[in-house]
Amino acid sequence: MIRVLLVDDQPLLRSGFRALLDIEDDIEVVAEAADGEQALTLAREHLPDVALVDIQMPVLDGIETTRHIAADPALTGVHVVILTNYGLDEHVFHALRAGAAGFLVKDIEPADLVHAVRVAARGDALLAPSITRKLIDRYVTEPLRTRTGARLKELTSRERETVVLLAQGLSNDQIAERLVISPLTAKTHINRAMTKLHARDRAQLVVIAYESGLVAPRHR
Repeated sequence: MIRVLLVDDQPLLRSGFRALLDIEDDIEVVAEAADGEQALTLAREHLPDVALVDIQMPVLDGIETTRHIAADPALTGVHVVILTNYGLDEHVFHALRAGAAGFLVKDIEPADLVHAVRVAARGDALLAPSITRKLIDRYVTEPLRTRTGARLKELTSRERETVVLLAQGLSNDQIAERLVISPLTAKTHINRAMTKLHARDRAQLVVIAYESGLVAPRHR
């Protein structure tokens, strides 16, 4: 059973999302919060698999809420998905840097919402190739050479190749085809790279790849 925490200051939106998710046999909404502070308390109490978090809230916004969850060892298994009204903007990228697994626009189709929750619960990133490219084009034109760069030396050559392709927006199957390996092997390389680079999930691994300079943005 996938356990979900809903975090939004709009009761109507929370009710709508709960109604959509609770009808699924494998998904359960375990709690609702109206702001980030409540979210942190409820996350520690219920240990959800997925937290759907509004990016703009009173008391503690979605970015800070994500940062607190990512920094808490007790909440390692909580995958944060940011909810936004505005699509791709600078706040979304800040949230990904803070540790979010991806983001959703609030007017998402019901079937896409359910699919997104299942994807996030598996630990996969909610970053379609088109979204990844937009992130690269708009917000990572000058990578930050962080201390992560030193840890890149711990990656094997195949792990580095896999991370580069992931950062370019390829799926496991596409990476496997490109490198002539199995999708399971591609996933294994990604998981090992996440461990070595201390990335919570695939989304953060993409961010690290660009911030560290492992991958350079393509200028059009």
